[in-house]
Amino acid sequence: MKKIVLMIALMGLLLLTGCESEAEKVSYNLSQQADNFNVIRQLTVINCIEGDVLFQMTGKMSITADTADNQLEVIVEDEDGSYKKHFIGLSDNVTYVLEDLGENAVSKYKYTLNYNPKMWIPVEVQTID
Repeated sequence: MKKIVLMIALMGLLLLTGCESEAEKVSYNLSQQADNFNVIRQLTVINCIEGDVLFQMTGKMSITADTADNQLEVIVEDEDGSYKKHFIGLSDNVTYVLEDLGENAVSKYKYTLNYNPKMWIPVEVQTID
């Protein structure tokens, strides 16, 4: 009798662990497609104090949020098959929005990075003679 109860319990456990919601499956599949450079995304970095867009990046890219270093790691693939990695520092007043724009006929080797020119503060560098 104990063997039967144990077997039924194990079968029930196996059935419960295999249950994954449709949303979880779709989320996983979308993440995989984006990480394989198959989805066009638009990343917008925002200064929350001023409400200004610091910059936008659009293209096929893989993005990882590195919470330990408070940064985003963005990888893009160039036309020659090489990869470039961009780091975007985040803080309590800088946030981002990432949109999946879907697939279209855009090359996975092209991306754009647009900076907001109002965000650049001129700096004078002084050297010691």
